[in-house]
Amino acid sequence: MKMKSMIKWEGALKFSANNGRGHVSIFEATMKEDGTKGGPTPMEYMLQSVAACSGMDVVSIIEKKRKTVTDLSIEISGEKREEHPQIFISANIHYKLISPDASEKDFNRAVELSQDKYCAASAMFQLAGIKPTWTLELIKG
Repeated sequence: MKMKSMIKWEGALKFSANNGRGHVSIFEATMKEDGTKGGPTPMEYMLQSVAACSGMDVVSIIEKKRKTVTDLSIEISGEKREEHPQIFISANIHYKLISPDASEKDFNRAVELSQDKYCAASAMFQLAGIKPTWTLELIKG
């Protein structure tokens, strides 16, 4: 499957990316030239993509087990190496699921399937030598 995006320089260290379906993402440096904080960086988007991709899998897998997902929040952190290029060397994901009927086993299996089989963003990390670790928090509700 082929994907395509158009990236346009917007001045300074700001770029816009159009996915061709009408969705635009803004990329900026961490700090703008005038000293104010910028928008998300490409590396932040990469980290967020792993969490969002996995989250989509987890919700889908749990719902396919005919369990209810009331809420799912995901916190992801990554550590980058000091030398350039400053690539990620580790990532940790904390999943917090609120469900009245999903079990720890259901939740853990959904995350395992996501990380080991379905999540392409996580697979990209793994091919780069980063095996994300994760923790789970299940709240009945």
